[in-house]
Amino acid sequence: MRRLRWMIIILLVCAFFSPASSFSQDQSRVNLLKEARALINAGDTKTAVAKLQSLADSEDIYVTQLLGLAHYSANDYPRAIEKLTAVVDKLPNDSLEWRETVQILGLAHYILGHLEKSFPYLEKSASWSSGNNELIYALGMAAIQTRRPDKARESFARMFHVAPDSSAAHLLTAQMMVRVEFEEFAETELKKALEQDPKLPQANYLLGQIAIYKGKFDEGIALMEREIAVNPGNANAFYKIGDAYTRQLKWDEAIIALQKSVWLYPYYSGPYILLGKSYLKKRQLASAEGMLKRAIQFDPNNKSAHYLLGQVYQQSNRPEDARREFAIAEKLHGSTDQPEK
Repeated sequence: MRRLRWMIIILLVCAFFSPASSFSQDQSRVNLLKEARALINAGDTKTAVAKLQSLADSEDIYVTQLLGLAHYSANDYPRAIEKLTAVVDKLPNDSLEWRETVQILGLAHYILGHLEKSFPYLEKSASWSSGNNELIYALGMAAIQTRRPDKARESFARMFHVAPDSSAAHLLTAQMMVRVEFEEFAETELKKALEQDPKLPQANYLLGQIAIYKGKFDEGIALMEREIAVNPGNANAFYKIGDAYTRQLKWDEAIIALQKSVWLYPYYSGPYILLGKSYLKKRQLASAEGMLKRAIQFDPNNKSAHYLLGQVYQQSNRPEDARREFAIAEKLHGSTDQPEK
């Protein structure tokens, strides 16, 4: 009887203390997760990772989810993807943590160039993040590069608050396509835009830019002239016409177009460089020098401008000045501009 009494006491003690102990452990875990999230938000990902790894239960999906978030915040995208992929299907559907995980997986894959993998995550995220333009932009660019032009147009229309089937949406999508060199898709969008609105500014300009890029100079010039008919103040259209004429070695025509470009917008080095080249080819050395010096004022590290100015000095019998400019051009050899021959 006495033994039975002690057993009852022990059971009562266990019944009394076990829930409290379990509650204490749960509360400690919740507090630690809150601390880890606060550290991640504050940018202290190293401490956050250390705290999370101190938890005994490494299989806890919320611990793994926060570790993924910490790695993403630390720009360790492969490890973020590894952690978050492991839990994305285990988290409660449509919970805050699930949405966060889906969004980060989309962005991490996008940053690493895994565009096909990023697309479904970004598309899901965009459905509940109507005001997140960075996310919608990533979705649109991923759609372009995975050859989903309609999805891309929907994204950019949403981003710029225009109707998805409008001429404006076609134009905006084409501009984004040109940026990532999807010219064939951009041409289709631009032609659809012009079908809806033949006087839409910028559409003929972009078509002309694509034509010149492909070496179709006469076509490109004609399209730029159509753009100017709609938008006579488009300095870039005159610049592109001048560029096309220089490629055809039509220096007089190039000078006329390039002069108009700099009169409309005198703060960009490109037209001055091409003017300098055109005057050099016509052996108008004083004019060439003036244009190239102006170009260098706006873009001191432009290799082509320095190289051409060196040629001007060389032909002007100023060898010291020529050597100086050629030396500067050589130092700038890593730039993207190629020296003019």
